[in-house]
Amino acid sequence: MNFCPSRFNTYLLLTALLAAGCQSDQSKAEKQEAKKLSALRINIETKDDNLGMGADGTTTTIQFPRIDPVNITIQREPILSEAQVGQASVMATPGGCAVLIQFNSSGALTLEQFTASNPGKHLVIFGEWGDPKDKKDTNSLTARWLAAPLISHRIANGVLSFTPDATRAESDRFVLGLNNVARNMKKKEMQ
Repeated sequence: MNFCPSRFNTYLLLTALLAAGCQSDQSKAEKQEAKKLSALRINIETKDDNLGMGADGTTTTIQFPRIDPVNITIQREPILSEAQVGQASVMATPGGCAVLIQFNSSGALTLEQFTASNPGKHLVIFGEWGDPKDKKDTNSLTARWLAAPLISHRIANGVLSFTPDATRAESDRFVLGLNNVARNMKKKEMQ
């Protein structure tokens, strides 16, 4: 039986090098994904007769959705942000997708308090995702009002779900950034 150990070792070496190269590309891509961040602002609707800025500057009027928009007057200060997100996900729904956000304990308490005391008003959700430094992609930063779900009941479980005014790809990118922020916040808490 003829056996050529040098050829075998060459094939083994090439296989190992290719595998190492693939791993470094994969880890590089994972590192790039981990750097993507998103911002979230959830404001509460207010009934302001002055449409626009309130007399004390605490309210503002936004237009939502992008197609056939209506004016919604909101409190200028958000009640929740990405800092209170524990985990986010995108779920397929008939005709689109929904974003589910599980808030951490302080965010869940805030969500419960505001939904219990404001039935019939809207939670107005703003999102921002993308990289303003990405010169290759001219649409690399997206920021807009995503949803305005009506508060119909107290949300005691800390989970907010809404249908965003966004594509599935945009929703996936938004959620990826929220989860990265949540992971970074947990790391900071552990230190």
